[in-house]
Amino acid sequence: MNMSRMSDVIVGAAGNVAGAVADPREGLTRLRAAATGRTATIVAAGLIIGYLAARLGRRR
Repeated sequence: MNMSRMSDVIVGAAGNVAGAVADPREGLTRLRAAATGRTATIVAAGLIIGYLAARLGRRR
């Protein structure tokens, strides 16, 4: 991924989230269109890592 465009990606994602809050049906349609196998894998991995990190933090 080109790191110089990271800010554009973040701003676009924030705009999509705000749009999904305003119109949930259109937001879900855009999410389904944008979701690819690679994206779903990255999101799932992030959720799993976050869950495990939080669980480890609670044990201590």
